[in-house]
Amino acid sequence: MTSSTAKTSASADTQSPVLIRLPNWVGDVCMSLPVLDLFEAARIPYAICARSWAQPFLSGFSNQGFCKVEGKLLNDIKSLRSWLSQNPGYKRALLLPDSLSSALVFKAAGLRSVGYRDDGRSLLLTHPVTKPTTSQHATQYWFALARDALRIWGLDPGPFELPAQISLRLTGLHTSCASTVLSAHQLLPKKFILIAPTATGLHHGQIKVWSHFDALTRALQQAGYTVAMCPPPAERDAARLAAPSALLLPPMDLGGFAALAQLAALVICNDSGVAHIAAAVNATQITIFGVTNPARTRPWTPTSINLGQTGQWPSTTDVIDCAKVTLNTLVS
Repeated sequence: MTSSTAKTSASADTQSPVLIRLPNWVGDVCMSLPVLDLFEAARIPYAICARSWAQPFLSGFSNQGFCKVEGKLLNDIKSLRSWLSQNPGYKRALLLPDSLSSALVFKAAGLRSVGYRDDGRSLLLTHPVTKPTTSQHATQYWFALARDALRIWGLDPGPFELPAQISLRLTGLHTSCASTVLSAHQLLPKKFILIAPTATGLHHGQIKVWSHFDALTRALQQAGYTVAMCPPPAERDAARLAAPSALLLPPMDLGGFAALAQLAALVICNDSGVAHIAAAVNATQITIFGVTNPARTRPWTPTSINLGQTGQWPSTTDVIDCAKVTLNTLVS
């Protein structure tokens, strides 16, 4: 290869698009939104690889394609290879998950990947990046990896810095879905409280759910507020048990739910995906902690009110009083 040919090849490589593998959980996807913002600010073409629910949720972003993976190794390799055969320009990837399986899938598909060293997967990554030595919030953790990846590829990350507020780009379909639900239940924007009394999964074997949403709901109802909830189908029974007197709204896709959260006067939730969705639409929110670490997983927004801490849930009175003060502040 001649020198001029090599330079042309290197230049073409720096202009080739990037496939970004997003995390699997709703909250983690929200916390990785600044990565997409970074690529768009730097005008670097990209496509998204994620679970299928993320495609309509992220439809407001200008990604150039979406590859679906569902967590089954052989099927995901097959799906990625099929997607790449239809999108032959993709040669490199950014892997936000730390898992061995994500690195294996992308290695098997022939992509040159950048990701953090972890889970014995360094040999599967073209460019393994050493993890930060200091504890970071998840949003900082993934944003730093993205900037490192751009430098590794010889791309200019530009002046774009990590914003203080994550931001989901709502579409007309998202807002229309939320407006339809409000109209059907005679709810007015900013005149109802949205609670999310459930949370999936365990954290180090501990349940991530605050157990006093029933008392909270009844106290707010007695104060004259309408309290609604909109759990996903798999969590509806648990939500009914947690807050039986709350108005139960029909299930919505995540984009519509995000628009609903934006229209609420206040969102009150566990440290869960809902907390990060609320942050992404700049909703007024109270997030309740008891087993997770706010320093690592708090909503990435300066306006979230975070109650509780690792090993210590807030009292019912604390949450009720905080909600009333917050609502009174909004009215005044």
